[in-house]
Amino acid sequence: MIDGKLLIEKLITYSKAFLYTSELDEIFLRNTLLVHFKLKEPMEKIPNLDYIKHMTVPDVLFNEIKDYALENAIAEDDTQATLFAAFIMGQITQKPSEINQSFKYIREKLGAQPACDYLYKLCVMNNYIQKSAIEKNLGWTYKDKNNILEITINLSKPEKDNKDIAKLVADRAKPSEKKYPLCAICEENEGYLGSYTHPPRANLRTVSVNIGGEDWKVQYSPYAYFDEHCIVFNEKHTPMKMGRETVSKLLDFIDLFPNYFVGSNSDLPIVGGSILNHEHFQGGRHLMPMHKAPMLYLLNSEKFHDVEVGILDWYNSAIRLTGYNRNTVNELGGDIVEAWKVYRDEVAGITNSEEERHNSCTVIARFLDDKYCLEIILRNNATNAKYPDGIFHAHPEYHNIKKEGIGLIEAMGLFILPGRLKAQTEEISAILCKEKKYVPIEGDPMYVHKNMIEKLLNENPNVKDRKKADEIIKNYINNVCVGILDNTAVFKKDEAGYIGFRRFLLTCSVK
Repeated sequence: MIDGKLLIEKLITYSKAFLYTSELDEIFLRNTLLVHFKLKEPMEKIPNLDYIKHMTVPDVLFNEIKDYALENAIAEDDTQATLFAAFIMGQITQKPSEINQSFKYIREKLGAQPACDYLYKLCVMNNYIQKSAIEKNLGWTYKDKNNILEITINLSKPEKDNKDIAKLVADRAKPSEKKYPLCAICEENEGYLGSYTHPPRANLRTVSVNIGGEDWKVQYSPYAYFDEHCIVFNEKHTPMKMGRETVSKLLDFIDLFPNYFVGSNSDLPIVGGSILNHEHFQGGRHLMPMHKAPMLYLLNSEKFHDVEVGILDWYNSAIRLTGYNRNTVNELGGDIVEAWKVYRDEVAGITNSEEERHNSCTVIARFLDDKYCLEIILRNNATNAKYPDGIFHAHPEYHNIKKEGIGLIEAMGLFILPGRLKAQTEEISAILCKEKKYVPIEGDPMYVHKNMIEKLLNENPNVKDRKKADEIIKNYINNVCVGILDNTAVFKKDEAGYIGFRRFLLTCSVK
């Protein structure tokens, strides 16, 4: 049984050590926790709790809160206990106003990275960023010729397919009163308890910034796909949009946070990520695989001679712009984005119309060698009878590995594969080693891997150990990720593709 009075003292000690609770607030916090723990008075003799000050994550305390909630009928099940534990962690965390004040002071006095360090550590220590869970994710790198891909099997976030994302787009027209908060990244999430259908957000903390003359906020992602993965979102629940103003907003962000890259998903289903009903960007302190890609062709802008322009040696159709002058980089980037939105090329199979726009861009901003850098990936979400999920989306033969839309992060070469693959690839490994016989049965979760299993068995009939089987499966996944990125290229990496790519760039006075 968890001693609630002792737990309260542990939480107060922890909060003072890691969450900036003042001595002046200690009695107030203790009385607040007594109410929530349904206790009448605190512990009389408090033991030595110095060991609490050496914790690196709050996992033990978080689990004790959950256990206490279940033991004392505060929660009926694990979901409610998790919500309650997150709520208590929110109670021992400073208010948003205090955190914003500290963040602003540190950024102005010491710089952007120290301010980010302050907020990131706070979000780890109040369990919003669940560091221990994130560290359980599987991950590896794959060198493919001149490029290196990063591949992870994520065990913390459910998989969404394109039909789910399309429903979110349809929700734009629905009355706001039907749902609170309106979506997973709305500002109303800060401090929100959560529910069976909405994750806990009581311990979420954000900081306010001004981007494009509008009020935006920055928070860290609880899923943390890469180092200091942050989400930057408009305070208004307004749909994603891709245009000239998006490029300028991204540059505003890196002016505020030159230590981070930031990128915007496209504003269309299939090619636009999982949240299209709320304008937001993603960024962080990470050199993404695409950032390391060399230039394949160096080109020139007739309008902006001080901007270096090139086509990247990358799988999808990507352009890199660099220059010391923000205004000219911004103008050329805006020209390319706007030109692509209305572009069509029947020769290259790029369909687009005024009635139904299929073209959009994925745009990333960062500093490269002290220059402003924009990387623009051309996207198209058209479908046809052969590819109903998207012509420039992962093709059906790859859906057993990845069916979700290929958004900003994957387009840059960091693959977030669904958690289901962990158990499924272990089973395939057993099949390859003949430890288990595979019988394809429709409806079985393993049936989606039928073609993969048959291919691997035919090509590798004499696998004797799991280590070799795991290597074969990993190599198969590596090739799938390469294939998916190739699928997303609107201009393929062949002579016709490069001619088509240059033909488009001529419309932007780039040659």
